[in-house]
Amino acid sequence: KIITLSPLALISGRSLIASLVILLYIRRPQFTWSTAQIGGAMALAGAQIFFVIATRQTSAANAVFIQFTAPIYVAIFAIWFLQEPARPIDWVTMAAVGIGLLLFFSDELALEGMWGNINALISGICLAWFVLFMRKQKDESPIETTLLGNLLATLVGLPFLLQATPTWGDVGGILFLGVLQLGIPFIMLSIAIKYLSAVESILIQTLEPVLNPIWVFLVIGEQPTTRALIGGVIVLITITTRSLIINRRPRRPAPIR
Repeated sequence: KIITLSPLALISGRSLIASLVILLYIRRPQFTWSTAQIGGAMALAGAQIFFVIATRQTSAANAVFIQFTAPIYVAIFAIWFLQEPARPIDWVTMAAVGIGLLLFFSDELALEGMWGNINALISGICLAWFVLFMRKQKDESPIETTLLGNLLATLVGLPFLLQATPTWGDVGGILFLGVLQLGIPFIMLSIAIKYLSAVESILIQTLEPVLNPIWVFLVIGEQPTTRALIGGVIVLITITTRSLIINRRPRRPAPIR
């Protein structure tokens, strides 16, 4: 909210910083140009770009809520793509998270903006396939996928970034987002995806939109509504409870074929 750049310029700037962070971490990227590596990169860039288009055509709440229907697509596609069928607890978790997100965004959800909602849906499908392609590379090096995806997003938004006149606040915001919102989290995801199923990975990511208002409150003092707080607590408790239950059970690594 404190960045004045256009959405595509912002995507380009933060993705560029994220690419540099990831490159510093891996130093010597191993590009295999496999279907999973390229597909994951395109899905990552698509998730970001279609989300930005969606926010221009519908409310931000609609865009975020629809995008985070991604766990459903992951659960469905993972059955044949990864041979990782979702467990009953996964479906229960998805239902509870869906209720929590609905409450969280209920004050801002709107019926208008059909094309925006469609683009948000495409963004959610792209996000799902990004996670699926990352998981497909669990026995390889999935981090190069995040590097390629961020480089692609940088190129798409680069014309808008070059035309912009960023303020020092914009520069600081881009650095913050590129390092802490994208760069470091992508590095951690590339490690975690080797040990977590695709469904587990995407469910944990639903914490992001819930925790965002906390950062907004801490930085600019904007207070979330009561329903948003209740919805956020439901999501947080659901994800935490599921993790505790799963970790108490003996686990078998899911086969990748």
